[in-house]
Amino acid sequence: MSQVLRAASFLSALLFASTASANCECGYTVNGTLYTDLTESDFLHMKQVNQSGWIPQKYTVPPDVARGPYGKNALPEQIVFNPLKSRYDWAGDGINGGDAGAQLFVRGGDPEDGLVPIAEMTTNRTDLLYGSFRTGLKLTGTPGTCGAFFWYLDDAREIDMEFLSSQFNATSHPVNLVLQSEASIAAGFDAGETEGFSVHQLPFDPSGGFHEYRFDWFQDRVDFYADGVLLKTLSGAGVPTNPGHLMLSHWSNGDPMWSGGPPEKDAVMTVNYVKGYFNSSDTKRQEDWRNRCEDISAPNATCEVPEITEAPQGNASANTFFFSQQQNMTVNQTVQGDNPNTVESDAWSIRSSTQAFSTILLLLSCVLFMEWWS
Repeated sequence: MSQVLRAASFLSALLFASTASANCECGYTVNGTLYTDLTESDFLHMKQVNQSGWIPQKYTVPPDVARGPYGKNALPEQIVFNPLKSRYDWAGDGINGGDAGAQLFVRGGDPEDGLVPIAEMTTNRTDLLYGSFRTGLKLTGTPGTCGAFFWYLDDAREIDMEFLSSQFNATSHPVNLVLQSEASIAAGFDAGETEGFSVHQLPFDPSGGFHEYRFDWFQDRVDFYADGVLLKTLSGAGVPTNPGHLMLSHWSNGDPMWSGGPPEKDAVMTVNYVKGYFNSSDTKRQEDWRNRCEDISAPNATCEVPEITEAPQGNASANTFFFSQQQNMTVNQTVQGDNPNTVESDAWSIRSSTQAFSTILLLLSCVLFMEWWS
């Protein structure tokens, strides 16, 4: 019986270690700022939308409401998931040909019903309150669309990185950095008349390859980046202070002062990935963080988010870091995808509980075996 007790004590110690040794249990840091939650989507290896944590949008907006000569018709079928042929690759053509990733289409031509078919999707999480958000994008080179990566609550609280394909030419490749606010609504939905607007020329063609676009949202400002380089800081009354969600959109309404178009032919914006490290406004998530973060100063209790230093468009550089593709770095987090290290669920991750339960079963099996053997 002493052998049984020794075996039970040994495996109990293993059980404690398995449940207490998780990395990043207190969160993720970006330039010294701690965020409690994450969401990561690897579209290069994702086969269908229900793995992604994103919701395709379906709606119609008539021309007068769309503020252009054409209306918009958002359809789920305008979003095509085109993963790489091999899960071990990080660059190349997708299974349908062309650029791999989530493809957001704007259909070309003059629509008979006056509604341009467009693509838009939003995260299923709406509790994003301050954080660092980034995406790998390749914009269309077909004139007449607006491609956007943004955080959104309503038309008066919005953080945008918008790309107007009609503005791209041999010498000009701008990104429009926008804080939509009450002031922009008062100006006729024209943020250009407010302090929350800036146009920044990029040193590359956004339609020529994939690049990472990012914004870090604080209480008093928003910092915008491209390929890890700070572009601009916007501040003032337009900085949002309420929780919201992320969105990806590719659209046209024919407005000659903005999107232009509609495009003469089908135009596509392709998404490699989206990553967000943020604080949650959800009280349950906040309670979960307090329960799992026992000692914020403990080794590996917080994890620094790696920063990219080059455009994510080669088989090496596009292999960007995902916490959700590592072992034991996303305990009690929401993760998506078909990677074997992730939980394919939109519920909170139960990886730590599963590991603990498996260890308990192992403990009981060994104790029973030792008892029978003795």
